[in-house]
Amino acid sequence: MDFSFQDLSGTFSVADIAIAMALSFALSAMIGWIYRATHRNVSYSQSYVQTLVVLGMLISLIMLVVGSNIARAFALVGALSVVRFRNAIKETRDVGFIFLVMGVGMAVGTRFYTLAVVAAVAISLVIMIMHRFNWFALSVRRQVVKVQVPPDEDYTPVIQDVLIRHTDEFELVSMETIRGGALVELMYTVRIKKGSEPADVIAALRERNQGQPVTVLTGYDQTDL
Repeated sequence: MDFSFQDLSGTFSVADIAIAMALSFALSAMIGWIYRATHRNVSYSQSYVQTLVVLGMLISLIMLVVGSNIARAFALVGALSVVRFRNAIKETRDVGFIFLVMGVGMAVGTRFYTLAVVAAVAISLVIMIMHRFNWFALSVRRQVVKVQVPPDEDYTPVIQDVLIRHTDEFELVSMETIRGGALVELMYTVRIKKGSEPADVIAALRERNQGQPVTVLTGYDQTDL
């Protein structure tokens, strides 16, 4: 039996490893800062950004290991397929950043250094430009109206009559029972007319739903009575 020890690390030099790790870290960190600077919502997660940096370096390492060896590639695919991620991605742009650092890590790991740098900088500039000039923003401001009504009769026509008077458009999104069936909650997406205020909608609806709670949610504030 042959118990000889063989180290395959010599297939790439220490310089290759150092450059790959340093460059993937620098580019992934830059992408992390771009993500932080352009994030708009309240779902920002520091651990997510740190994971982006680690992921970029990890993908670079994996590509170094795989190289041009097909057998190693299939072995790594089989090993990584057992991993299950159960955290839901909160925003679609988060998925885009994951693929961005993966692409950069793959380019660095396969030693396409110029491609990795140019692609990371170019895509980051596009993200910054879209953020700076607010590209593709929808100027229509929509609200969500939640109305709670007794379950003993159909209040939908009455509520829709109020919405017709106070909104330009509306759509019923959901209807569900709450408080053990004591009330029914109707949820609408609406666009309130110019000249009308959320308080006007609330007052008109409370006159029709026997004084049960009414909530108007906007993009920036919440009015609840």
